[in-house]
Amino acid sequence: MSAQAEQERGIVRRSLERLGGSAIVIGGAALKWGFLFGKFFAFFVSFAAYSFWFGSWKFGLGLVLLILVHELGHVAEARRQGVPVSLPTFIPFLGAFVTVRHAGLPPWRSALISLAGPLVGGLSAAAVWAVGSARDSTWLVVLANIGFLLNAFNALPIGFLDGGTVFRAISESRRGWIRYENGVPVEAVPPDREHAMLIAVLYGLIAAALVGGLLATRHSGML
Repeated sequence: MSAQAEQERGIVRRSLERLGGSAIVIGGAALKWGFLFGKFFAFFVSFAAYSFWFGSWKFGLGLVLLILVHELGHVAEARRQGVPVSLPTFIPFLGAFVTVRHAGLPPWRSALISLAGPLVGGLSAAAVWAVGSARDSTWLVVLANIGFLLNAFNALPIGFLDGGTVFRAISESRRGWIRYENGVPVEAVPPDREHAMLIAVLYGLIAAALVGGLLATRHSGML
């Protein structure tokens, strides 16, 4: 093979390598930003859906933001504990969710992550209520009422709801639990009744505050 042909092959190979490297970079960026775009797109779809349903873009935006703050409560507590957690994903008319890697966590730590959503969500509803009362704004008080309702509903001790996770954590802490790593049991952890009691008290206080906020805003003729 002539020197010229060998040189041409080298040029082609280097060009293909550069193209391949660029394709990998572009593909990675597309996956990353496409993922984020999907989450933001779902946020705006939820905003549009609630705005249409309630006939008010302000109310729709407020409701979506209340849901977002609830989910960010989970995110903040999970990150405080150093636990991997996803960004919130919205599902129109069904709320939103985050994915938390609870595997291997002591039950009481999982419970704190679950309680953070209703706690922060309830505080945000209380803030909306305060602003609505100060401005004598009916729609803001209605929005606060729905915020309390959604967070109180999430605190119910049922299945996949936050309250369900909390009650499972209390039960496991009281009787002991098995710690798993990669799906394999590695340790039998003895009962931890002190943390079980602490979580139960926190749950009771948060649930009572949410129900109190719900009833207080309902007294103003709301839901």
